[in-house]
Amino acid sequence: MNARTEPEEAEPATPARPPIVRELLLVAGLFLVYKLGRQLASGHTGEAFRDAHRVWDLERWLRLPGEGAVQSLLLHGVHGDTLVRVANVYYATVHFPATAAFLIWLYLRRPAHYVWARRVLAAVTAAALVLHLAFPLAPPRMLAATGLVDTARVYGPSVYGPPQTDHLSNQFAAMPSLHFGWALMVAVGLVVATRSRWRWLWLLHPLLTLLVIVGTANHYWLDALVAAALLGVALAVIHAPRHTAVPAATATGAASATGRRGGAPKLAPADAEERPALLGAGR
Repeated sequence: MNARTEPEEAEPATPARPPIVRELLLVAGLFLVYKLGRQLASGHTGEAFRDAHRVWDLERWLRLPGEGAVQSLLLHGVHGDTLVRVANVYYATVHFPATAAFLIWLYLRRPAHYVWARRVLAAVTAAALVLHLAFPLAPPRMLAATGLVDTARVYGPSVYGPPQTDHLSNQFAAMPSLHFGWALMVAVGLVVATRSRWRWLWLLHPLLTLLVIVGTANHYWLDALVAAALLGVALAVIHAPRHTAVPAATATGAASATGRRGGAPKLAPADAEERPALLGAGR
């Protein structure tokens, strides 16, 4: 007598989402630690300006394009000061909301990619905090030798106050640029997690961010290059999940199990014998 065995339940194609409360507490905790760490790096004014002169001289030695060329495009556009004002708004308002929207979408639609992206962003941010502590750096808008304009102060809006009285942010944490590092991770994450042929357009986000942070004199080119290097190391160590499809055999087993629960009629023995041939004919 042949023993009838129940087919195994199909494994879910999508991993379970991490508990939402835990994730909110974790992200909030990481953000607070980062903000406290940035405050520890503040106050190193003399060292920050010495490092700024070194970075500026190094860029000239490397023959990198001048940041002033990008700023000139913003200041002398055909629409007056519209471009520079838009760039200031972009710098002030897009950074955190875009990253938060990216993580929320992944959490809801791609849980496995969410965990991966959260780990990568945490690793990059932690490494950036170490660099902020070890290498305080005044942004180019503060360095007279650059000849650049502090566009946020002149045209608005500005997210920073005078460095001496600004207790909410560390303005001597220019390297690496987390504006660029996070934007690049958002683009990489969406390219990896989606399959649309248009997904490569997400790379416009870090490109636009790069032009904004340089053109508004908030960052040097090297700030973005170091951020990209940190992200590259993090991506090499923390691997992205693969897209997995449910195997045909598993899907068939799941359908059979559903049928026995009342979702579909059972097959008679004769029908069961003929099914392989019918499937073969269908192929």
